[in-house]
Amino acid sequence: MDKSMQKYLEKAEVLIEALPYIQRFNRRIFVVKYGGSAMVDEELKAQVIQDVTLLKLVGFKPIIVHGGGKEISRWVGKVGMEPQFVNGLRVTDEETMELAEMVLGRVNKSLVQLVEKLGVRAIGISGKDGKLLSVGKKYAGGEDIGFVGEVKNVNATVLYDLLEKDFIPIICPVGLDEEYNTYNINADDAACAIARAMRAEKLAFLTDIEGVYKDPKDPDTLISELTVKEARELMEEGYIGGGMLPKLHNCIEAIEHGVSRVHILDGRIPHCLLLEIFTNKGIGTAIINDGEQRFYCGE
Repeated sequence: MDKSMQKYLEKAEVLIEALPYIQRFNRRIFVVKYGGSAMVDEELKAQVIQDVTLLKLVGFKPIIVHGGGKEISRWVGKVGMEPQFVNGLRVTDEETMELAEMVLGRVNKSLVQLVEKLGVRAIGISGKDGKLLSVGKKYAGGEDIGFVGEVKNVNATVLYDLLEKDFIPIICPVGLDEEYNTYNINADDAACAIARAMRAEKLAFLTDIEGVYKDPKDPDTLISELTVKEARELMEEGYIGGGMLPKLHNCIEAIEHGVSRVHILDGRIPHCLLLEIFTNKGIGTAIINDGEQRFYCGE
């Protein structure tokens, strides 16, 4: 067999490997929280959108919830303001909120544009549209951090309608309180709340880390699959810290409210979504319910 034919056969094997995953997740809802470096690098951005579009075309029902923290910080600096954070949450006064909404809206429509360019229909909305995300005021360790919201309710009907009409919803994490004030929402929190409300099959966080490590200093300790019980034990034993701690709490909460599987992926790896979902040995960390069937080989 010549080399060119071997190359084509290898491509066919990759497609066959993906088949059971396509069958299992056909017509299932998949929420992607999109943020970090993958939003800043134009090439990575294009690849993430290609991945989500492919998921849509093979029968998934993807929903994108995007952040924009790095871009917001850049614009805050441009207008001569100093970004402030408390416990990892941006302090958001009225002026910062106005700026954040402007930047997030710009990011939102750029993502819509990329999806539409690939021939798939997308609609960009904020949590204010159709009262998609209703919020209360969020505090950081009891400290008032301004217009930062905690999701109290998700109007899932809005998203079901868009999915039914064959659109990819692309959601900007801004919401309204009972007095119709505008609040910025942490994109991880928004994605988690939406995945719970939609009882999503999968929730994927695109981050700037490879996944969950037992020892962050040792790359060989990356954990491919983690049950809720195991995740809790890692946190209790002090293995998990920094920004991973709230993320893991979000993952556990999502699973306990009906999401089947949560993935933490390194968005800096090209096509990380496809590699995690459609291959026998994923590249990030999948968090599953206790007693759930493990997918990956060698686990």
